[in-house]
Amino acid sequence: MNSLPSTLNLGLQRGKLEIRQFMRQRESVVFTLLFPLILLAIFGSVFKDTIAPGVTFSQYFVAGMVASGLVNSGFQQLAIIIPVERDFGSLKRLRGTPMPAASYFIGKSLLVLAGMIVQVILLLAGGVLFFGLNMPTSTSKWFTFAWLILLGTATSTALGIAFSVVPKSGRGASAVVSPVVIILQFFSGVFFIFTQLPTWMQQVAAIFPLKWLTQGMRSVFLPDSFASQEVAHSWETGRTLLILIVWLVVGLFFSIRTFKWERA
Repeated sequence: MNSLPSTLNLGLQRGKLEIRQFMRQRESVVFTLLFPLILLAIFGSVFKDTIAPGVTFSQYFVAGMVASGLVNSGFQQLAIIIPVERDFGSLKRLRGTPMPAASYFIGKSLLVLAGMIVQVILLLAGGVLFFGLNMPTSTSKWFTFAWLILLGTATSTALGIAFSVVPKSGRGASAVVSPVVIILQFFSGVFFIFTQLPTWMQQVAAIFPLKWLTQGMRSVFLPDSFASQEVAHSWETGRTLLILIVWLVVGLFFSIRTFKWERA
């Protein structure tokens, strides 16, 4: 008797299916992939000031939008779509197949990663072409960018799956999840310069991963001299790595313990 496909192979196949299903939803594709670019066009056109020597607001904003894109594509999208799939009975049908939950999680991670790669390409291309975005020039910055994308994708996916049990139905999922994301974006320095926010906002934001993702992206896209203007007067790359790993572990723990294939 042939052995069943491995968890990883099933996850890869599930990921391909997730991407194909997403691409068939034209409205979702356009909104999800182009939304960061639209925000860059709006904010970049309105705020043209130089916030530090050699740093325009557009340069600062791109770093925040890349980080925010990870949260939008991972946490927000999954925390909304999974309750919808649960309501439609899609997850209940999957439960009757040999596919374990881990493979389902891998498939969602691949969907988030694929969407994030496209978003980043569009965002960086638009920034370079229309807002004079300066791209990183050192190998170390590109390496930091790569692990931030990969670790941020994994963390955001795990937290999105874990949070998907909070909405009681797919119909109300957006009303529950979207305000959480919007508040974290404002608190984490996505739309405003982080050090100009009230101290209590900075302290609250420091608990959550978006603040650290945003700060990590600033270390990639802003000159090293700007690190002196951060709260700790440094990029805190090591702390960023540690906090994201902690949140990844927390997300995986609750994803495994609380994930539901069908409505209670």
